[in-house]
Amino acid sequence: MSDVTAETGAAKVPGLKLQFPSLQDFLKAARRGDVALAVGVMTILMVLIVPLPSWLLDMALAISITLSVMILMTSLFIQAPLEFSSFPTVLLIATMLRLSLNMASTRLILSHGHEGAAAAGHVIEAFGNFVMGGNFVIGIIVYAILLIVNFIVITKGSGRIAEVAARFTLDAMPGKQMAIDADLSAGLIDEKVAKQRRKDLEDESSFFGAMDGASKFVRGDAIAGLMITFINVVAGIIIGVMQQGVSISDAAHSYTLLTVGDGLVTQIPALIVSVAAGLLVSKAGVSGAADKALMKQFSGYPRALAMASAVMIALALLPGMPTFPFLILATGAGMLALFAERKNRQIEFDNTAATAEAIQQSVAPKEEHAVDLLRMDDLRIELGYALLTLINGPDGTDRLTEQIKALRRQLASDMGFVMPPCRLLDNVQLASNEYIIKVKEVEAGRGILFPNQFMVMDPDGRPIELPGTHTTEPTFGLPAAWIDAGLKEEAAIRGLTVVDPSTVLSTHLTEVLKTNVADLLSYADVQKLLNDLPKEQHKLIDDIVPSQINVSGIQRVLQSLLNERISIRDLSSILEGIAEAVGFTRSVSGITEHVRMRLARQLCAANLSHNGFLPLIALSPAWELAFAEAIVGEGDEKHLAMAPSKLGDFVTAVRQAFEDAATQGEIPVLLTSPGIRHHVRAIVERFRAQTVVMSQSEVHPRVKLKTIGQV
Repeated sequence: MSDVTAETGAAKVPGLKLQFPSLQDFLKAARRGDVALAVGVMTILMVLIVPLPSWLLDMALAISITLSVMILMTSLFIQAPLEFSSFPTVLLIATMLRLSLNMASTRLILSHGHEGAAAAGHVIEAFGNFVMGGNFVIGIIVYAILLIVNFIVITKGSGRIAEVAARFTLDAMPGKQMAIDADLSAGLIDEKVAKQRRKDLEDESSFFGAMDGASKFVRGDAIAGLMITFINVVAGIIIGVMQQGVSISDAAHSYTLLTVGDGLVTQIPALIVSVAAGLLVSKAGVSGAADKALMKQFSGYPRALAMASAVMIALALLPGMPTFPFLILATGAGMLALFAERKNRQIEFDNTAATAEAIQQSVAPKEEHAVDLLRMDDLRIELGYALLTLINGPDGTDRLTEQIKALRRQLASDMGFVMPPCRLLDNVQLASNEYIIKVKEVEAGRGILFPNQFMVMDPDGRPIELPGTHTTEPTFGLPAAWIDAGLKEEAAIRGLTVVDPSTVLSTHLTEVLKTNVADLLSYADVQKLLNDLPKEQHKLIDDIVPSQINVSGIQRVLQSLLNERISIRDLSSILEGIAEAVGFTRSVSGITEHVRMRLARQLCAANLSHNGFLPLIALSPAWELAFAEAIVGEGDEKHLAMAPSKLGDFVTAVRQAFEDAATQGEIPVLLTSPGIRHHVRAIVERFRAQTVVMSQSEVHPRVKLKTIGQV
């Protein structure tokens, strides 16, 4: 039960103690930014309803003017537009504040306008007397001009800039995202930097989109100010004449003076905020504070300042023109031009000295550390001096580097791991148009390029009849020729394949990489691939590594697959196959053959013809038996012991069978029994490395087969 005290009338409930918020609680709540902002917004909304006394209206108008100046100064001093990303929210709050103060001042003007110029506070009175000089006609004209400047010039222009910037930023997002991904794939940036760049890109798009909408606030504010001023003048005259008994002339003078003063008090902060919005959206592409950016760009062209000074001197000498102002400005522009010229010369001198010092340091012999001498480039391209234009072209393009980046992405998708970065070097010991591709600093390919010409080839392998430098295509050994750019269209009309020098080099690099991809798969790469697997696959790795097979063993299996150009992207299936195989064999070749059976669907899909069939050349029973009888040894010691003459007959038979298939337009695979596949492949890869050798157990049951011939 509860009883009620006579003094307070509050109910006393046993175990319940009522506590009212203290002053400290209010101060703690006020220190929180979210609470303070919420209180401020609610106060602005309350001003629309609750009447304000004149002294409080003066304080609120002062706050509005101060806030607008703060917004303008912040827009001037920020380095980039995104540093003031909260501007749309601030603009909305400032607009609501001005509109609420318009409502409060309207209430005071219409209620007490007949009492005199101080009826709506001293701020409005001061603007009415100072700006208008007590003449409401001048005030109306000044107010109209401010409204036109704000509404038609500044707000309309900044809104258009924000609209175009938002549209272009959104259209450019895919290209910028691709550039970030390319830099990440090329190793130029890490994942953290890429994530930050993506966030900045999203923030920039959101900011300009919000600025496009926020410009409508300023436009609506100007329209509302015009309508409020008109209503105040008309309603004030009606109230003064009909309710307060004031004459029409006195009512028109008093209420118009107060209304226009109120309009100026609110329109000037609106104009300041509009200028801030214009500065912010027009700052796109300019870094640094506004004063430094403008001075840097103006002072960068001393001749322009000198010409401006000369024009002002000419204007000063015209008859009837005031000489003194133009001479002062001409002197200032001339001194600024002289200062800028001296500054530019000093910068040029400093750059020349720095370049000379850098050259001297590069020429000076440096003692290299022994550890640096042991470092080895996994992949390197050495260029003759005439080929350096492929890296830094005269038009600023870097086509070769872009193609290498794209090649890294393509190989990562095709083969299942990212190739190491490719280092580009100039080599004065090479011929001017020669290049060398090195894998682990051992030459793996060589060719000749002509930077300003194009290579043409006949798809049928016939010699080229166009005039030019006849040569052999470095990747596939086809007859080719280097022709001038003027013959490019004629070559295309004849059905010849036309490629530029960068494409020739990147194609050669692609083939070299596919041939040597197994050598580039290091222990660290395999460990990274295992670490990047999904968490649900880590249990499988823990079960087999290192109890049944170590990481080096997995590396050798993956290298065996890559040697035959089999993608290792499906690493989960490969690890499952390894886990099954280690139960009955520890031989790398045996494990690899079992993994290949698990990848049957992938192997068949990679070798299907255009009509959906898997073209085959089968190994005859005679050769099957010959290979089976020639295998000697047990376990890992198994090897092929076939007579050289017999091997020569086999090589001839394989070549003939595949040449016959090529005349039919087919690229078949060589099909053998599982037991001899590995040994047959070891022979075939020495003279036809691109030929795929599959066993019967690697053919997926749902694949349609087409037998082309037999060896």
